[in-house]
Amino acid sequence: MVTAADRGKTRTSVWLASRPTAPARRRSEAPSGLDRERITCATVRLLDAEGLARFSMRRLAAGLGVTAMSLYWYVDTKHDLLELALDRALGQLILPQTGPAGPAPEGWPGRLRLLAFGYRRLLADHPWVAPLTAAYPNIGPHARAFDAALQRLLDATGLTDTARTGAHLAVSQFLHGCGGTVRGATDGDFGLALDVLVAGIEAQAAAQEPARGTA
Repeated sequence: MVTAADRGKTRTSVWLASRPTAPARRRSEAPSGLDRERITCATVRLLDAEGLARFSMRRLAAGLGVTAMSLYWYVDTKHDLLELALDRALGQLILPQTGPAGPAPEGWPGRLRLLAFGYRRLLADHPWVAPLTAAYPNIGPHARAFDAALQRLLDATGLTDTARTGAHLAVSQFLHGCGGTVRGATDGDFGLALDVLVAGIEAQAAAQEPARGTA
Protein backbone atom coordinates (compact mmCIF):
# COMPACT_ATOMS: atom_id res chain seq x y z
CA MET A 1 0.00 0.00 0.00
CA VAL A 2 1.18 3.55 -0.65
CA THR A 3 2.10 5.12 2.68
CA ALA A 4 2.83 8.64 3.79
CA ALA A 5 6.55 7.94 3.30
CA ASP A 6 5.90 7.13 -0.35
CA ARG A 7 4.19 10.41 -1.23
CA GLY A 8 6.04 12.44 -3.78
CA LYS A 9 8.09 9.46 -4.93
CA THR A 10 7.87 8.28 -8.52
CA ARG A 11 7.99 4.57 -9.22
CA THR A 12 7.45 2.46 -12.30
CA SER A 13 4.89 -0.32 -12.22
CA VAL A 14 6.37 -3.80 -12.06
CA TRP A 15 4.48 -4.50 -15.29
CA LEU A 16 6.33 -1.72 -17.09
CA ALA A 17 9.81 -1.99 -15.57
CA SER A 18 12.45 -4.11 -17.28
CA ARG A 19 14.90 -5.79 -14.95
CA PRO A 20 18.44 -6.15 -16.30
CA THR A 21 19.67 -9.70 -16.66
CA ALA A 22 22.18 -10.56 -13.94
CA PRO A 23 25.59 -11.85 -14.98
CA ALA A 24 25.87 -15.64 -15.06
CA ARG A 25 28.08 -15.67 -11.95
CA ARG A 26 25.55 -13.68 -9.96
CA ARG A 27 22.63 -15.79 -11.22
CA SER A 28 24.40 -18.84 -9.87
CA GLU A 29 24.52 -17.15 -6.47
CA ALA A 30 20.73 -16.67 -6.32
CA PRO A 31 18.96 -18.68 -3.58
CA SER A 32 17.92 -22.11 -4.82
CA GLY A 33 14.27 -23.12 -4.70
CA LEU A 34 12.96 -19.59 -5.16
CA ASP A 35 11.32 -17.92 -8.15
CA ARG A 36 8.82 -15.10 -8.69
CA GLU A 37 5.93 -17.54 -8.91
CA ARG A 38 6.61 -19.13 -5.55
CA ILE A 39 7.26 -15.78 -3.89
CA THR A 40 4.05 -14.28 -5.29
CA CYS A 41 1.95 -17.23 -4.12
CA ALA A 42 3.49 -16.95 -0.65
CA THR A 43 2.72 -13.22 -0.63
CA VAL A 44 -0.96 -13.89 -1.35
CA ARG A 45 -1.10 -16.44 1.46
CA LEU A 46 0.58 -14.09 3.93
CA LEU A 47 -1.71 -11.18 3.01
CA ASP A 48 -4.74 -13.44 3.47
CA ALA A 49 -3.49 -14.65 6.84
CA GLU A 50 -2.19 -11.43 8.39
CA GLY A 51 -3.54 -8.54 6.33
CA LEU A 52 -1.89 -5.70 4.48
CA ALA A 53 -0.91 -3.68 7.56
CA ARG A 54 1.26 -6.50 8.94
CA PHE A 55 2.85 -7.49 5.65
CA SER A 56 6.63 -7.13 5.41
CA MET A 57 9.45 -8.62 3.42
CA ARG A 58 10.92 -10.03 6.63
CA ARG A 59 7.69 -11.89 7.49
CA LEU A 60 7.46 -13.19 3.96
CA ALA A 61 11.08 -14.36 3.95
CA ALA A 62 10.64 -16.09 7.30
CA GLY A 63 7.69 -18.03 5.93
CA LEU A 64 9.76 -19.12 2.95
CA GLY A 65 12.74 -20.03 5.11
CA VAL A 66 15.10 -17.53 3.46
CA THR A 67 16.61 -14.16 4.29
CA ALA A 68 14.78 -10.98 3.35
CA MET A 69 17.62 -10.01 1.04
CA SER A 70 17.07 -13.22 -0.95
CA LEU A 71 13.73 -11.88 -2.17
CA TYR A 72 15.39 -8.96 -3.91
CA TRP A 73 16.93 -11.30 -6.46
CA TYR A 74 13.40 -11.56 -7.89
CA VAL A 75 11.72 -8.23 -7.13
CA ASP A 76 13.16 -4.75 -6.73
CA THR A 77 10.77 -3.48 -4.04
CA LYS A 78 7.95 -4.53 -1.77
CA HIS A 79 5.61 -2.50 -3.97
CA ASP A 80 6.52 -4.67 -6.97
CA LEU A 81 5.62 -7.76 -4.99
CA LEU A 82 2.28 -6.30 -3.88
CA GLU A 83 1.45 -5.51 -7.51
CA LEU A 84 2.25 -9.09 -8.47
CA ALA A 85 0.08 -10.42 -5.64
CA LEU A 86 -2.79 -8.15 -6.65
CA ASP A 87 -2.82 -9.46 -10.20
CA ARG A 88 -2.47 -13.05 -8.96
CA ALA A 89 -5.62 -12.58 -6.86
CA LEU A 90 -7.51 -11.07 -9.81
CA GLY A 91 -6.63 -14.21 -11.74
CA GLN A 92 -8.96 -16.17 -9.46
CA LEU A 93 -11.98 -14.48 -11.04
CA ILE A 94 -14.05 -16.64 -13.37
CA LEU A 95 -14.81 -14.27 -16.23
CA PRO A 96 -18.14 -14.60 -18.06
CA GLN A 97 -17.81 -15.97 -21.57
CA THR A 98 -19.87 -15.51 -24.72
CA GLY A 99 -20.37 -17.84 -27.63
CA PRO A 100 -19.96 -21.65 -27.70
CA ALA A 101 -17.39 -21.66 -24.89
CA GLY A 102 -20.09 -20.98 -22.32
CA PRO A 103 -22.82 -18.37 -22.83
CA ALA A 104 -24.11 -16.76 -19.67
CA PRO A 105 -27.87 -16.55 -19.08
CA GLU A 106 -29.96 -13.43 -19.68
CA GLY A 107 -27.57 -11.78 -22.12
CA TRP A 108 -25.30 -8.99 -20.92
CA PRO A 109 -27.27 -8.29 -17.69
CA GLY A 110 -26.70 -11.90 -16.62
CA ARG A 111 -23.01 -11.67 -17.46
CA LEU A 112 -22.70 -8.41 -15.54
CA ARG A 113 -24.31 -9.99 -12.49
CA LEU A 114 -21.93 -12.96 -12.67
CA LEU A 115 -18.97 -10.62 -12.96
CA ALA A 116 -20.12 -8.35 -10.13
CA PHE A 117 -20.90 -11.11 -7.66
CA GLY A 118 -17.65 -12.87 -8.53
CA TYR A 119 -15.70 -9.69 -7.83
CA ARG A 120 -17.61 -9.21 -4.57
CA ARG A 121 -16.59 -12.71 -3.45
CA LEU A 122 -12.99 -11.99 -4.40
CA LEU A 123 -12.95 -8.87 -2.22
CA ALA A 124 -14.48 -10.79 0.67
CA ASP A 125 -11.89 -13.58 0.36
CA HIS A 126 -8.99 -11.13 -0.03
CA PRO A 127 -9.76 -7.88 1.86
CA TRP A 128 -6.34 -6.45 0.90
CA VAL A 129 -7.25 -6.38 -2.80
CA ALA A 130 -9.51 -3.32 -2.54
CA PRO A 131 -6.88 -0.94 -1.08
CA LEU A 132 -4.25 -2.21 -3.51
CA THR A 133 -6.47 -1.54 -6.53
CA ALA A 134 -6.66 2.06 -5.33
CA ALA A 135 -2.91 2.30 -4.71
CA TYR A 136 -1.51 0.70 -7.87
CA PRO A 137 -2.30 0.74 -11.60
CA ASN A 138 -4.32 -2.29 -12.62
CA ILE A 139 -2.36 -3.23 -15.73
CA GLY A 140 -1.23 -6.78 -15.04
CA PRO A 141 -2.35 -9.61 -17.36
CA HIS A 142 -5.28 -10.68 -15.21
CA ALA A 143 -6.41 -7.08 -14.69
CA ARG A 144 -6.35 -6.58 -18.46
CA ALA A 145 -8.34 -9.78 -18.97
CA PHE A 146 -10.90 -8.52 -16.45
CA ASP A 147 -11.28 -5.22 -18.29
CA ALA A 148 -11.48 -7.00 -21.65
CA ALA A 149 -14.37 -9.10 -20.33
CA LEU A 150 -16.07 -5.94 -19.14
CA GLN A 151 -15.55 -4.30 -22.54
CA ARG A 152 -17.11 -7.30 -24.32
CA LEU A 153 -20.02 -7.13 -21.93
CA LEU A 154 -20.56 -3.44 -22.69
CA ASP A 155 -20.31 -4.14 -26.42
CA ALA A 156 -23.44 -6.26 -26.02
CA THR A 157 -25.41 -3.35 -24.52
CA GLY A 158 -25.35 -1.47 -27.83
CA LEU A 159 -24.24 1.74 -26.13
CA THR A 160 -21.97 4.07 -28.10
CA ASP A 161 -19.99 7.27 -27.65
CA THR A 162 -20.33 9.11 -24.35
CA ALA A 163 -23.05 6.76 -23.09
CA ARG A 164 -20.70 3.80 -23.54
CA THR A 165 -17.89 5.67 -21.78
CA GLY A 166 -20.22 6.60 -18.93
CA ALA A 167 -21.44 3.02 -18.54
CA HIS A 168 -17.87 1.74 -18.37
CA LEU A 169 -17.03 4.29 -15.69
CA ALA A 170 -20.20 3.53 -13.72
CA VAL A 171 -19.62 -0.23 -13.75
CA SER A 172 -15.92 0.10 -12.91
CA GLN A 173 -16.62 2.45 -10.01
CA PHE A 174 -19.41 0.20 -8.75
CA LEU A 175 -17.23 -2.92 -8.78
CA HIS A 176 -14.15 -1.31 -7.26
CA GLY A 177 -16.15 0.87 -4.85
CA CYS A 178 -18.09 -2.03 -3.39
CA GLY A 179 -14.91 -3.12 -1.62
CA GLY A 180 -15.50 -0.71 1.24
CA THR A 181 -18.98 -2.08 1.91
CA VAL A 182 -18.58 -5.71 0.95
CA ARG A 183 -18.73 -6.88 4.55
CA GLY A 184 -21.55 -4.55 5.61
CA ALA A 185 -24.02 -5.02 2.75
CA THR A 186 -26.02 -8.21 2.36
CA ASP A 187 -26.14 -10.05 -0.92
CA GLY A 188 -29.70 -8.78 -1.28
CA ASP A 189 -28.66 -5.14 -0.86
CA PHE A 190 -25.76 -5.61 -3.23
CA GLY A 191 -28.04 -7.24 -5.78
CA LEU A 192 -30.55 -4.40 -5.50
CA ALA A 193 -27.84 -1.81 -6.14
CA LEU A 194 -26.67 -3.85 -9.10
CA ASP A 195 -30.22 -4.00 -10.47
CA VAL A 196 -30.39 -0.19 -10.35
CA LEU A 197 -27.11 -0.02 -12.29
CA VAL A 198 -28.38 -2.48 -14.91
CA ALA A 199 -31.65 -0.58 -15.25
CA GLY A 200 -29.74 2.65 -15.84
CA ILE A 201 -27.67 1.07 -18.62
CA GLU A 202 -30.80 -0.43 -20.19
CA ALA A 203 -32.49 2.98 -20.11
CA GLN A 204 -29.50 4.59 -21.82
CA ALA A 205 -29.48 1.85 -24.47
CA ALA A 206 -33.22 2.30 -25.08
CA ALA A 207 -32.76 6.07 -25.43
CA GLN A 208 -30.07 5.54 -28.09
CA GLU A 209 -32.17 3.06 -30.08
CA PRO A 210 -34.33 5.64 -31.95
CA ALA A 211 -31.21 7.61 -32.90
CA ARG A 212 -29.61 4.48 -34.38
CA GLY A 213 -32.80 3.78 -36.32
CA THR A 214 -32.74 7.19 -38.03
CA ALA A 215 -29.00 7.24 -38.69
